[in-house]
Amino acid sequence: MKLFFKDHLLLTILYGIQLVLTLLIYWLDGNVRITTALYSILLSSVIYVVYLFYRYTTHRSFYKKLSYPPESLDDVGEKKEETPLSSAFYEFERKRLQQYQQNIHQYKHRLDHHITFMNQWVHQMKTPLSVIHLMMERRDDREALAIQDEVDRLKKGLDLVLYTSRLGAFTHDFHVEMLELNELIRKVTSSQKRLFIRNRVYPHIDIKKKTWITSDEKWLSFALTQLITNAVRYSSEGSKLFFTSYNEKDHIALEVRDEGIGIPKEDLSRVFDPYFTGENSRKFQESTGMGLYLVKQIGEKLHHNITITSKFEEGTTIRLLFQKAAH
Repeated sequence: MKLFFKDHLLLTILYGIQLVLTLLIYWLDGNVRITTALYSILLSSVIYVVYLFYRYTTHRSFYKKLSYPPESLDDVGEKKEETPLSSAFYEFERKRLQQYQQNIHQYKHRLDHHITFMNQWVHQMKTPLSVIHLMMERRDDREALAIQDEVDRLKKGLDLVLYTSRLGAFTHDFHVEMLELNELIRKVTSSQKRLFIRNRVYPHIDIKKKTWITSDEKWLSFALTQLITNAVRYSSEGSKLFFTSYNEKDHIALEVRDEGIGIPKEDLSRVFDPYFTGENSRKFQESTGMGLYLVKQIGEKLHHNITITSKFEEGTTIRLLFQKAAH
């Protein structure tokens, strides 16, 4: 209704000016009685009001549609009236929607090809890295150890690219199952033993055996690896990385606590933002700012609540909440 009045405001003003001019002409003529003039004005006003009423009733859905955004794309091209203006508008809107959907389809097709290429490229790059790693294992000098460290960094970088590209198709790439948390943590920490040894940080696992959770092993292992990498990066030599679990009603809580430098208070609320590196990354090793972002995204998609607390120069604790699995 409001849009209808705005649309006909100028017409109403012009009609009012016309009435004033009509009265003025009658007054200047001097031979027409005032009742005749008023009657003509009344008749003209009635005709104008009837026109506005007809215009509103025949275009009501059209104005309503323009006043409120559509709830979905299916409502965009919905045609409810047969007036020339509304029909032309709906036809224009339908063609624009069709073009928009074609563009979306093309972009999606390109994105799918790009993701497929990235996945294939990552897997191809892992093969020569594995060969280099095996070659360096035969040597026991400092140069070989340094090369192995760089190979490990390259592998983690490739995994970061791989899981980032797969995140968009997460629903087609995960499998929820029952996992034994103690066994899973030991498997992940064992896979990162070179990282622990190189930085002289020691994992301490305090998780009871037969602690069952529901999750996806592949995605959860990747998320835990990111947490371990971050914790070790900002921990000093000789410190520990604690893995602790406890029951919380129908859930199992896992805490990953380090004894590192902690996170500044002003950075704490942004650590899960993509590409955010913060103050610590400028003081220590270079960071992409994607690790904790992916951990948060994976947690949300697996319905694992993830929170973080930290005290500067004392350490950081990340808490993951899992659905308890009956076993």
